[in-house]
Amino acid sequence: MTAFLTVSALGKENVLGLLLPEKGISSKQDIDDAIEVANILGIEYKIIEISPVLASFSSAIPVFDSRAKTANGNLKARTRMCILYYHANIMGRMVVGTGNKTELLLGYFTKYGDGGVDIEPIGDLYKTQVRGLSKYMGIPARIIEKTPTAGLWPGQTDESELGVSYEVADQILTMLVDEKKNISEIKAKFPPEIVDKLAARISASGHKIMPPPAIEIGTNP
Repeated sequence: MTAFLTVSALGKENVLGLLLPEKGISSKQDIDDAIEVANILGIEYKIIEISPVLASFSSAIPVFDSRAKTANGNLKARTRMCILYYHANIMGRMVVGTGNKTELLLGYFTKYGDGGVDIEPIGDLYKTQVRGLSKYMGIPARIIEKTPTAGLWPGQTDESELGVSYEVADQILTMLVDEKKNISEIKAKFPPEIVDKLAARISASGHKIMPPPAIEIGTNP
């Protein structure tokens, strides 16, 4: 969706698609789908395998632990961010993010990883709204209907990690964030444990979308 909107706004000649798969983790289907999107849009794209970079971290960091799933997943996301910004720097361009409102509210992204971008074109659209807009924009149904995954480890999916479907999460978040409904009112319509879990994620991950706090040493006028 982000690629389609960016090409619509800037023109295909001003958009570069970077495909950053990991050997043994990224599926051939996902790579083929990304190439298909690039070909539909007529944009230039590059495929850069990130496994050699990750291997250098594992050999260079004395405390590297291959069992640390979350830390290693974040490392992958931050490696991709570095590659994206390297290209942006040498080409004088911006990094366009793919985060949606559901992910941003729930902190379902890596700080300084896939959250490290210059602009979030779909950041105020819930996941279900993105799907609707994708259909309107003519994105192939097979891609729209794919099971969402960050592709950080085999079998990983967004909804299994969140513990709730995007359809339900978006309804709860709309009532909680946009409509400012009382949490007891929301719990009357949805499982209380799910409502509490999402509310807790919003509270715990707020730091991800805020600038780092600075210690104030001056005096206010």
